[in-house]
Amino acid sequence: MNEIVWIIFIGVGATIVMDLWALTRQFFFGIPVNYDFLGRWIGAMRNGRLLHQNIATSPPIKSERTLGWTAHYLTGILFSALLIVIWGSEWLNRPTLIPALLVGVATVTLPFLVMQPCMGAGIAASKTPRPTITRIHSLAIHTVFGLGLYGSGWLSHLLQN
Repeated sequence: MNEIVWIIFIGVGATIVMDLWALTRQFFFGIPVNYDFLGRWIGAMRNGRLLHQNIATSPPIKSERTLGWTAHYLTGILFSALLIVIWGSEWLNRPTLIPALLVGVATVTLPFLVMQPCMGAGIAASKTPRPTITRIHSLAIHTVFGLGLYGSGWLSHLLQN
């Protein structure tokens, strides 16, 4: 049970780090932080719709912002659990950077291969106006998530001792 609490702590912490990076990016580069479309996509699945031509032009879903942010944080927790499943609970006792970064970077496959194509942006954002820039931003933010896993892992380790 204790392990589950720390997995949640690390997942939420890493997601907060990711969001702070996204807010910094928004402040300096004007790239908005928006999980409304994630909520719209998930909400539309309840009605049997997985694929969208362009998620921005799909009809809004009631409470899509709340749904999107909730899914975003739950996903962070799931990826934290994945880290522990792969590297074992020993990682909780002695967090190391490489496993956290590997998981963080690997998580970019979810938006590249599932979310973006289903939302109409193509595989790895190939249908966006600037696919290379979009890919770099995606890879950067998921790398920051990996750093957040590591930092949150160390914070959890310090709090446990």
